[in-house]
Amino acid sequence: MTAIDETHDPQRESWVASANRHSEFPIQNLPFGVFSPPGGGPRGGVAIGDMIFDLRGALESGLFSGEAEKAAQAAAGTALNPLMDLGAGPRIALRKQVSALLAADGADRAKIEGLALRLLHRADQCTMHLPATIGEFTDFFAGIHHARNGGRRRDPNNPLNPNYKYVPVAYHSRASSVRPSNVPTRRPNGQRKAPNEAEPTYGPCQKLDYELELAVWIGPGNTQGEPIPISRAAEHIVGLGLVNDWSARDVQGWESQPLGPFLGKNFGSTVSPWIITAEALAPFRVAQPARPEGDPRPLPYLWDDADQHEGAFDIALEAFILTEGLRAKGLPPHRMSASNTTDLYWTLAQLVAHHTSGGCNLRAGDLFGSGTISGPTRDGYGSLMELSEDGQRATTLESGETRTFLENGDEAIFRAHCHKPGFVSIGFGECRGRIV
Repeated sequence: MTAIDETHDPQRESWVASANRHSEFPIQNLPFGVFSPPGGGPRGGVAIGDMIFDLRGALESGLFSGEAEKAAQAAAGTALNPLMDLGAGPRIALRKQVSALLAADGADRAKIEGLALRLLHRADQCTMHLPATIGEFTDFFAGIHHARNGGRRRDPNNPLNPNYKYVPVAYHSRASSVRPSNVPTRRPNGQRKAPNEAEPTYGPCQKLDYELELAVWIGPGNTQGEPIPISRAAEHIVGLGLVNDWSARDVQGWESQPLGPFLGKNFGSTVSPWIITAEALAPFRVAQPARPEGDPRPLPYLWDDADQHEGAFDIALEAFILTEGLRAKGLPPHRMSASNTTDLYWTLAQLVAHHTSGGCNLRAGDLFGSGTISGPTRDGYGSLMELSEDGQRATTLESGETRTFLENGDEAIFRAHCHKPGFVSIGFGECRGRIV
C-alpha cells in the first residue's frame, strides 16, 4: 500500500494562497485532470486551490527531472491514459515534484512564482474534460444496502440473491456515453410496462434516477488470460472519483428480465473530472468492515489479509438535488443523503481481482463504478428509487416542491470528502449533472 510521505505533511502550505485550508484541493491533494484554459486546447493539469497547474507549461519550462519528467510528458496531453499506464513509481515522483514546486517553503518558489501567470489558470475560467479516454466501463453492485433495498421489492424475505455474498456482481456498461461533470444529460425515451398495464408503451422515462457511486480509475492493465492476483490488485488502481450512473428505472424494470440493465443505463453517466490519486488517499485507508456473523468468507482468490487490513477507504459521500424552484428562491441544493464508502461490501482490490479472474484484460483508462453506495438507514440511501420507495414516498424540499424521481431541469450533485485527525482534509470536487 502507498506510504505516507512529505506530501501529506499537515504543516505544508502553498504559495498559491487559495490552496491553504481549501475544502477540496489543498496542497496535500493534487489530483490530476484534463482541462482547457481560455483560448487553449486540452492538456493535463493538477488542481491546487481555486487554480489549475498546467503540466504542459511546467514541462516546457524545464521544471521536472528524472521519473517526474517522464510522468509529466505522459500527463501533458489530451488524455491521462499514458500516465495511468506508467504505474505508481513515475506518478509518485511527479506528485512529489509538483508538491515541492507549489510549497510555500519550496526551494524553487522564486523561480516558479515568476512563471505563475503562464502556469496557473483560474479553475472557474477553464473547461474540464474526461480525464482519460475510457475503453471500458464496468458497473459493480458492491453496495450491500442498496442491493438489499432493491431486493426487498422483489422478495422481502430473501432480498439478496444467493450469489451476492460470494461474487462481486457487475455488468458491462457503456463507455461511449460517459460525460464529465456539468454536461447536461437528456431524459431518455424507452419501452416500459407498469404492473397495471396490459401492454408496454414507449416514451420519455418517467422514473429518472441518480446513483451515487465511486469511480475507480484503472492504471496498468494485464495480459489477456493472466488474472491479477488479489495481493497485487491495488497496484492497478490509479485513483478515485465520483460517478453518477443515471438510471431510467421504469425502462430498466421492464427490460431487465432476464439479462439485466441495457437501455435503462446506457444513455448517460456523469463522472467527476479530477482523479484523486491513490497516493493522496493513503492517509484515509481503513480496514474493510468485518462481514456480519454467518456471512461466508470470500473464496481464496478474493482474500488477502493486507487488503482486509487497509484496503477500504473512509470517504464521506453526499448527494444533493437542485431544482428550478430552489434556484428561483435562491435556496441551496437540498441534501438527499449522506453515506460512506465503508458501506461497500467488497474492497476495490477485490473488484479488480474478480474482474480479471477469468482472464479478462484491463487497460489503462478503464473505469469501474462501485455500484450505488447507500447507508443502512434512509438518510444514507444513494438513489431516489430507495428514498421514494419506487415513487411511493415523496421528499419535500425547502422550496415547497416534492420529488420522487428527477424532473427536467433538476441537477444531481455529488460531493465527497476525506477527514482524519492529524491530516489535512481533502475533497473530490463535484460530480454534477442537469437533466434536460
